[in-house]
Amino acid sequence: MTITWSDPGCFTVAEGVHRIPLQMPGDGLRAINVYVLETDSGLALIDGGWHRETTYAEITAALAQIGRTADAIHDIYVTHVHRDHYTFAVELRRRHGCRIHLGSAEAAGIDAIARLGSNVPESSLRELNRAGAHLIAEQAYKDSVGEPFVAADWEPPDSWLSEGPLDLPGHDLFAVHTPGHTKGHMVFHDLDRTVTFTGDHVLPTITPSIGFELGDWDLPLDKYLRSLNLMLDDSDRMMLPSHGDPGSGVHARVRELIAHHERRFAATIAAVEGLSSGTGLSVAQALTWTRRERPFDTLDNFNQMVATCETLAHLDVLAHRGKLLVENQDGVDVFTVR
Repeated sequence: MTITWSDPGCFTVAEGVHRIPLQMPGDGLRAINVYVLETDSGLALIDGGWHRETTYAEITAALAQIGRTADAIHDIYVTHVHRDHYTFAVELRRRHGCRIHLGSAEAAGIDAIARLGSNVPESSLRELNRAGAHLIAEQAYKDSVGEPFVAADWEPPDSWLSEGPLDLPGHDLFAVHTPGHTKGHMVFHDLDRTVTFTGDHVLPTITPSIGFELGDWDLPLDKYLRSLNLMLDDSDRMMLPSHGDPGSGVHARVRELIAHHERRFAATIAAVEGLSSGTGLSVAQALTWTRRERPFDTLDNFNQMVATCETLAHLDVLAHRGKLLVENQDGVDVFTVR
């Protein structure tokens, strides 16, 4: 029987480092890789996972494979504030008193979630309307209002991380701020083991969504590309991603991601030229999506939302670079080739 990266279990990926895929049924990503680090005083985690009814039983069964229990977890370093990374960390703290650490630039996101008190993607709805995708925004609002929301899953962390070395005996961990996917995304280098826990910043087979978070929209794709180039300025290491198979080199995948976005910039300009002028929605509709080159109208509403916001992110960078002109017409940005 073929084992896939998302199958349950506990898999050793480096000396004293184990990968536990926690399941995400109903989500296209299928699972999230939570990494278990053996330390001098117990266990630490990179990312916490998504708090679901079965998640505690899953991690308990996986840890039993290496003879450990969840009460040995003393610290959790979360790469970013999305719920599949953060919310189960809060549940583990509630059960066992472990400490949670999160990038300091995620503080505004945590505050916004507390203020909003729901799963409504407020900022994405704002950008969808700027893109002219009013019907997609309306449906996204209806879908998110119907989702259960547990305020206790979003309690603040114990500490806010800045770039630099982390105090984790047995592991020479170094945190690096890599904004783009979210404002406060962090990657963690384990310098002794020559691996990098890349979170959602660098994934092996897909490109991370851009700007899908609460807060101001401040050229997230431009920040993401800068963060990718930052990875090339450092030593190459083995990639331990949040979704997908571990083991490939960071540099090779970063170069692929940069090349992908350059191709996407070219396709976006061509789409605007073909339309004479375009909104975020009309340009997204003119492009194809996923590795299967699917037409926009074959995507479900959630993925149409992500696709439209990503298209808008590319259009904004092209306007910032002087390649496109932008004019706001009744709240909708319209782009033309300069």
